Amino acid sequence: MKVLYFDCFAGISGDMTISSLLSHVDVEEFKKKVKKIALDNFDIEIGETQKNSISARTFKVLYEEEHRHHRHMKDVREIIEKSDLEEEVKKMSIEMFEKLAEAEAKVHGKSPEEVHFHEVGAVDSIVDIIGTAILIDMIKPDKIVSSPLPVSSGFIKTQHGLMPVPAPATAELLKGIPVYKSDIEGEIVTPTGASIVKTLVNEFGGIPDMTINSIGYGAGTKDLEIPNVLRTYVGEEEVKKNLSH
Repeated sequence: MKVLYFDCFAGISGDMTISSLLSHVDVEEFKKKVKKIALDNFDIEIGETQKNSISARTFKVLYEEEHRHHRHMKDVREIIEKSDLEEEVKKMSIEMFEKLAEAEAKVHGKSPEEVHFHEVGAVDSIVDIIGTAILIDMIKPDKIVSSPLPVSSGFIKTQHGLMPVPAPATAELLKGIPVYKSDIEGEIVTPTGASIVKTLVNEFGGIPDMTINSIGYGAGTKDLEIPNVLRTYVGEEEVKKNLSH
């Protein structure tokens, strides 16, 4: 059984997820697929960096600032549906955005369709979420497992002003997910990261008993005391045979 494990000791965001998952696939193939997203004037940049002497990949979406729109759920759904992507990728992407819309709606006292995606409606977040779905479809894990998520403190600047960390939408998405207190100041689990985990992960806990085939390190933008990377493992878990008759 193929297992994908998210080791989120430094949190999780959209760009960290993509840059980490790239180690498990053909990168050129991924680039071709990303170009099928129905958005104009964007490009992607895949690079390398060091975080506390660990080599990690980076992923950045490049676009013109004037293309930053405040989109609603129906606009995002339309972009996904118009994209020339596999049905499974579209389904996963829409589900991740719907979870985000539900969380934002709960926080702002609106319906999911009324919610304006500000930060998350931007080109980079749309590409992060669809790109993650593309990579999951390329890896095709039978099961996705994640470590519990670290919850940090402090405040973050948003379109709505200063917000406590985790941001209210992130806190809403973390319901039902095991978390623990982190001493790091600032946002380390983003709304996009929380939505990815909420939508895709089948179970939480330590790394399963498995044979590891590949390991990915995806870098976050900040420099922290600990290595600011998302580590992912892909491997084979032995299916335990039931010996009882």
